[in-house]
Formats: sequence, C-alpha cells, structure tokens
Amino acid sequence: MSEKLKIRPYARLLTMLGDQLIKNELIALVELIKNSYDADASWVKVSFIDFGPDYSLTPTSKIIIEDDGCGMNADILRRHWLNPATPDKLKRKANNPKTQKGRILQGEKGIGRFAIFKLGKKITITTRRQQQNSEGKFIEFGENVENVLTYDFSKYDNDFLQEDGEEKDLFLEHLTVDLVQRTPTAIVEKEVTLGTTRKHRKPFGTIIEITNLKTKWTVDRVNRIQQNIGKLQPIFSEEDTADFSVWVYKDNILNESHDSYKKVLDHCLKNMSVLKITNGRYICGPNTISFNMNGQPIKLSFQDPDIRGLTQFKRFKELEEKGEKVECGSFNFEFYIFDLNADSENPSKYYLSKDEKNVIKEHRIYLYRDNVRVMPYGDPEDDWLRIDMARGTIRADEYLSNDQVVGCVYISQEENPNLKDKTNREGLIEEGRALEDFIGVLQLILRYLRKKPFAQYLIDKKRRSEIDRIKRGRPAELIEAAKKQYGDDEKTMAFLTSFERSYAKEKRTFEDRIQKTENLAAVGLSIETASHDVMLLLGKAVEQQETLIKELMLGDEIDRDNLLSRLTLIRGTMSMVQSQMKDVQLLFPSTKSKTKNINVRMVIEKVHNLYKRAFKENHITVEYDLTTRPLVVKTTDAVLLQVFINLFDNSLYWLKTINGERKILISLDGNQQRMIFSDSGPGIKPDDTNYIFEAFYSGKGEEGRGLGLYIAKQLLDRYDYSINLAEFSRDRILNGANFVLEFVKEG
Repeated sequence: MSEKLKIRPYARLLTMLGDQLIKNELIALVELIKNSYDADASWVKVSFIDFGPDYSLTPTSKIIIEDDGCGMNADILRRHWLNPATPDKLKRKANNPKTQKGRILQGEKGIGRFAIFKLGKKITITTRRQQQNSEGKFIEFGENVENVLTYDFSKYDNDFLQEDGEEKDLFLEHLTVDLVQRTPTAIVEKEVTLGTTRKHRKPFGTIIEITNLKTKWTVDRVNRIQQNIGKLQPIFSEEDTADFSVWVYKDNILNESHDSYKKVLDHCLKNMSVLKITNGRYICGPNTISFNMNGQPIKLSFQDPDIRGLTQFKRFKELEEKGEKVECGSFNFEFYIFDLNADSENPSKYYLSKDEKNVIKEHRIYLYRDNVRVMPYGDPEDDWLRIDMARGTIRADEYLSNDQVVGCVYISQEENPNLKDKTNREGLIEEGRALEDFIGVLQLILRYLRKKPFAQYLIDKKRRSEIDRIKRGRPAELIEAAKKQYGDDEKTMAFLTSFERSYAKEKRTFEDRIQKTENLAAVGLSIETASHDVMLLLGKAVEQQETLIKELMLGDEIDRDNLLSRLTLIRGTMSMVQSQMKDVQLLFPSTKSKTKNINVRMVIEKVHNLYKRAFKENHITVEYDLTTRPLVVKTTDAVLLQVFINLFDNSLYWLKTINGERKILISLDGNQQRMIFSDSGPGIKPDDTNYIFEAFYSGKGEEGRGLGLYIAKQLLDRYDYSINLAEFSRDRILNGANFVLEFVKEG
C-alpha cells in the first residue's frame, strides 16, 4: 500500500524564519527597509511611539515604519506577502533585475518580511498600491483602495506551541490573518516633515505598525540602529545625491545622533588619511588591479612581482597551476588609511586627535551590493577580511590594522552572481570558492598597500624624525653647549661630566650591539643557500657508506682496489662538504675581526660556488669583465661575503621572474677601485629606488626580509666604502638592476 503525503509546516516555522533566523532588531528593521527600497520608496520613516524617556516599554509602545513606495494591492498580499519563500522577486530579477527607478532588486528569498516577528506579536500593515498605465509603468496616482492586513499572534506563546496557555498542535494553516479593504484614510496626499525638509506625501506606499513588542529597547540600542541605518548606502557618497533616505523619530522628535560623526569622518577622509585609495577596480579574468593613490594612477596584475611575492598570493598560484580561474567576479573598492601612531609631540598633518581616532575606529571596511550594505561587514567587531587573525598569528606590524582603514567594497548581482547573502542576512554564503577568492583578492590589495606604499610612508616619517632630532641638536652637542653655559657652576659641571661619561658608555654599548646584530643577520641567508648542496652531498656520502657496510657484513673476500676506490669517492664527497662549510664559517663573528687586503674576485667566486646549483637549474649565466689590474680592497672576508651573498640572492630571485635571457655581469675595475654588479632582470621599480637600502623594506613581497641591501650598505659604510644604484647610463651595463660599489675612501 502506498499513499501520497503533504508537507504541513508547524506554525513555529514563523519563529524560525523571524525570531530565530534573524540575529537582532537592527537586521530585522533593515529587512523591512530593504523592502521599501525594492518598492522604489524615496524615504522611510521609523517612529518609536509611546516609549519611556530611556526607551523603556509602556503598554502602548509601538514601532511604525512608513514609506512612499509603490505599495501592495490585495492580490499581491494574498499571493506573495502571505506565502513564505514566494519566488516573485526571484522571477522578476531573472526577467529584469531593475526597478522603475533603476535600482537593483535586493530581495529574492521571499522570507525577509518575516523578520517583522523579531520585533513584535501584533502587526498591522496598511498599504496602497501605486497606479500603473497600460504599459505597466507606475504613474503618480494611487489606487482607490487601501488594504489593511492584520497579524495578531498575541494569544500564542513565542514558539507557537500554546494558544491562550493551552498546548496545541498548531500548523501554519491554522494561523489566520485579517485583510480589510477600505477607502484610503491613512495613505493620502499631504505634507510631511522629515528632518528639516517638508515633503509631499504621495497617495501610495506602506505603513507597518508593530505592537505587543518583544524587545527591551534602550537609548544606546536605538542610537546604534540609527547609525547603522545611516550606513545602509555607501558612506562615501554625498548625502544630497542619495535618492533614498531613512529617518528615525521618537514620537515627533527626530533622532539626530547619526549625524554627529559625519562631519568629523568627512574631514578625516579628505585631510588626515595617509593613503587615499580611490577609483579602485579589480577585473576578474585578466586579474588586474587599478586605483588612484593620492591622485596618482597605479596599475598592478597577478603577474606583478609586488603581488606574486605576497604570502596571500599562494592560493592564486595554486589555482594557476591547476588551470582554474578566480570565481568571485570583478568589483570596485576605495580605502582610506590612517596613521594612528602619528607623533603628538611633533604633530604632522596626519596627526589625529582622540575624538578623530574614535570616529575612525567606529568604521571598518564595508561591503555594498548594488549600493546597499551587506551586513554585518563593516561593524567594529566584525573581522570579515581576517585582518585581526593575521595580525595575531603572524606579526601585527606586518599588516594594516582593522581600525586604521576605512573603506568600501562594491559588488553587484550582475558581476558577482556567486556572492550571495546568507538566509539569516549575516554576510555571504560560503559556497564553492567564490567567497574565499573574493576575500583573498582583498587581502592581496591591503597587504600590498601595507608592504609598499605605507612602508614607504613610515620610512619617510622616520627620516623626517631624524632630521628634526638633528635640528634640535645631538646629545653630544647639547652637552658641550651646556658646559659652556654653566662652566662656572661646579655642581652643574660635575653632573654634566658624569652624564657625558654615562652617555658615551651607553652609546658604545648600543653601537656594539648594532654591529653584532648586523654581522649575524646574513649568516642565516648564507647557511640557507649552502645547506641544500651540503645536505645533498652528505646524503650521497651516507648512502655510499651504507652500501659499503652491507657488503662488508656479508663476509666475502674484500677487493682492496675496489674498496680503496670507493673510500676515495666518499672522501671526495666529504671534502666538498668541508669546503662549503669553510666558506660559510668566514661569516661567523669569531673570524670577522681582522682586516686584510682581499682579491674581490676570489670572494665572488666563493659566493658563486654557493649558487651554482640554483643558477644551473634556472639557466642563469655569470660573466666577468676584468681590468688587467685586479680589484683588491682592505676589509674582511665576512664583509664581502655578506655583500655578495645578498647581491647574488637578489639577482637569483628577480631573474627567475623573467622569460628572456638570464644573465649576471660583474665588472671589476682595479684601476678605479670600483665594481658594477649587473643583471638582466626586471630592474628596480622607480618608486622603490629611494627605499631599497632601508631596513625591512623589500620589493620581493613576503619572501623578502628587507635586510640584505641595508646590511650590505651598513657594512661597507664602516670602511668608508659605498654601494648605490647606478646613477649614470655608463654604469648601467645590463637592463636590470645595476649596483655600483666604490672602494675608495673619501679624501
């Protein structure tokens, strides 16, 4: 026997669609406001009526939401509004996603209206439909009928399990709603005041009245809702160009708390942000990124070393290797980046007051779809781009913080069909790769901004600070000036002399520590370079020994000549290991103290030997251009080793990024006591040239330590030698990076 059964949803489904699915009152109100937006309303008025001074509930408290949208007739109420998951908007979007005003329809799931049950148990909807002409276009007249729909679920408990205190099996079909049609009395033409503006109330729209309220309201909660409603449309848009406004009232008094921050924020965005990233655009497919930075155009792509070198690029590199494309679609963006640590003692134009900082920290990076906000992205407590997570697990100073960036990202249903709202309206659905790709691209952009332009700003800031300190006087100069001024005061002179000795001792200690740190910094790089070859050689030697031991354990007669030959081979392998380690040992502090005359080419060849395997694998050739007289300089092996290890390492990295000839040319001039280290790579980008010798600045993205060239310069400076980028065309031998090293002391 078989039978066909029907699905009968329990009445408590309404609780799940409204009270449980929707997180809070703000999202519930936003869902109703979005319905007004889809109805082409130009304004929405939210009124809190008969609440206490602190928004405490009274027996007559109610919330009224009124708009001047196109309204609904009885047929729409019966066929769509009362039916959960109605496909009406979904079908309309498939045919034409735009309203008559050109807005993109926001709703599509047909359940957002049930958010209303998050707010109260009794709802009265008064609505009047806008008239349409023969072509289906809305005209400025309303239908002659006003529809009043009333839900009154006061007799049911919150879970719809009891009716008037008695337990019952309540199904959705048992719930009744009253619909009355009448001559228009509430939605009629009249003058209304919204803020300081008087508007003509048109004879169509909707009024929703909610009573028997569930929520305990407070001043802070209402103010927070007011502020968030103010962010429903892009916060960077000019208010006078918006065609949709939301007003919040308490009885007949406008709640104006949302306006308090706007002037301060606008001032900060225009005048106090270090980086103004505007007109940003990511184009999916070719994977290009373009934007204006402080008015200057910047163009990047996934092929750019500045992007490929970032840790965040790993996921996209894996996609490339699999032949898969980014799924998120194209989007626009704009960011304003602030320096929250600008000095208050020597304030720059970027210095923020306490109030300004508080306003900045109330904003994050907002997401807007077709100019309507996707919540809760942008809330201060929301970390949808996982910035705080990265700062906490890697290094905080390597990332822009959430509270120093105010931004907007703009997506659309047309360009980003795979980025969909969750049913509970809290962010985007994590479906497929689209959301991860989207977040990944934004992380790339933000990481680039921190790694390069913001890092350049910090370097320039440090330089200005050093210049200011020099202008104010160095400690030694200040001490000397004080001695001259107080030379007759024995007590003061005794103090100054004691202070001078203490300062000199402390200075020597710090200088010694800095030198030791700089000396050790390149050891790790050299060992990293040599270790691969050393491990291969050691592995080979161990393998040879194990084979020999196994044969000897068999107890057969030994062939002395064969044994000698194989032991000699093992010795040769170990000799190569020893040679490699001797070169590395030259870097250790114990070998660095003695200066001597050194043939530069011999040191270069030692370093070249460390890189032979890597150069062979990547088809990189090394050539020399020599004068008859060898280049001999007085320094230590360790200094030259560190300098050349960094130069070779940089060239290896950048040469691997090109497809043409990969070549290093080293010109050694013993007559002029100078050399040029040149390669055929992509060269130094113009915006990097002023920063490449600064500590922790690297053009390699995450792979770069940002110490190599800095340390090379510091080490050579100790001997009055120098390293610089080639300035003149005669010193630019190849079309890539060209470094000129001068071994002639000044004077």
